[in-house]
Amino acid sequence: MKVLVIGGGAREHALCRALSLDPDVTALHCAPGNAGIAEVAELHAVDALDGAAVADLAASLGVGLVVVGPEAPLVAGVADAVRERGIPAFGPSAEAAQLEGSKAFAKDVMAAAGVPTARAYVCTTPAEIDEALDAFGAPYVVKDDGLAAGKGVVVTEDVEAARAHALACGRVVIEEFLDGPEVSLFAITDGETVIPLQPAQDFKRAHDGDEGPNTGGMGAYSPLPWADPELVDEVVTTICQPTVDELRRRGTPFSGLLYAGLAITSRGVRVIEFNARFGDPETQVVLARLKTPLAAVLLAAATGRLEAEPPLRWSDGAAVTVVVASHNYPDTPRTGDPITGLDAVAEQDGPKAYVLHAGTKRDGASGEVVSAGGRVLSITATGSDLAKARERAYRAVGRIGLEGSHHRSDIAAKAAADAAS
Repeated sequence: MKVLVIGGGAREHALCRALSLDPDVTALHCAPGNAGIAEVAELHAVDALDGAAVADLAASLGVGLVVVGPEAPLVAGVADAVRERGIPAFGPSAEAAQLEGSKAFAKDVMAAAGVPTARAYVCTTPAEIDEALDAFGAPYVVKDDGLAAGKGVVVTEDVEAARAHALACGRVVIEEFLDGPEVSLFAITDGETVIPLQPAQDFKRAHDGDEGPNTGGMGAYSPLPWADPELVDEVVTTICQPTVDELRRRGTPFSGLLYAGLAITSRGVRVIEFNARFGDPETQVVLARLKTPLAAVLLAAATGRLEAEPPLRWSDGAAVTVVVASHNYPDTPRTGDPITGLDAVAEQDGPKAYVLHAGTKRDGASGEVVSAGGRVLSITATGSDLAKARERAYRAVGRIGLEGSHHRSDIAAKAAADAAS
């Protein structure tokens, strides 16, 4: 099978890495990719938001599957354009991707499907914003209704900060605060059958101790030794399957990756948000533990044959990812800084620890790999348990040089300590 992956972040590098290890994949392409993906796939220049251009590229390459990684191309209808050319695409239609593209739409779907989530108001005027903030009280949870690259949510005790964010968003969802730990659960679906992956936990705040501003994610780990063993089955039964069934009932079947962001509250599991694609950085740790070859599963979802797939196989060990971010991230990041230590990780830590590239490119003049975004690298490691995976990940992080960069030092620390006690 020839496969084309659309995107250029660490999520796409993780997907490309998994696909490159699949014996059924005879040719792997990525557009636009990055400096790290270039080591496992042939790169192509394309506007990832241009469905016709992506479909033309897929046809010219003769691929049998297109995997659309990021949310923006999905909401823009790229998967639709590929399917219209008769090429299987892993990723929902533009209509179904509104589950992520509009939080108000997601709330409406959840209400119709009976999916447990936070109470919320959709606001478009200053008066509605003030009324909603007053109704819920602190801590205030304010979400931009549209796509915001993982940074459209503000959770704060400061009502003025909450109001300012709400006013800057235009259409906004204000909802009750959900207590308890957060969990990410991915499910692959063809619009009817739902196959869950292993749960993960990510870290949204920029700094140790969950301090600082929200980011796209600064690290993740899997499995979750503290979670109820029945959690995955419960989430599929009460959240994922009802959502997929409701979207099919509406005539907008969801095929692709359904990402449920969950809070394990004192009143039970509640949905914080849905995404319409693999999450970053959770994908890095989930795919690190997946033993089943990936391509056939994604193709089965894209072609409506998921029910016939055998159960997924997983490693018994653990995986940890630590994100190395550029200077000033999540505000305007500094780019163009040389990255050192990549070869040292490969030589001294591989294959148990490896680097997945996110915001990188190869400098045309010097040939060096340089930073090209906010989240620059995802250093991912596996081990027999979280403590071992964490040790390997941070040892590899220590070999990386990127001026002005920062990373969290507490990814998976509490879970590893709790599992060891």
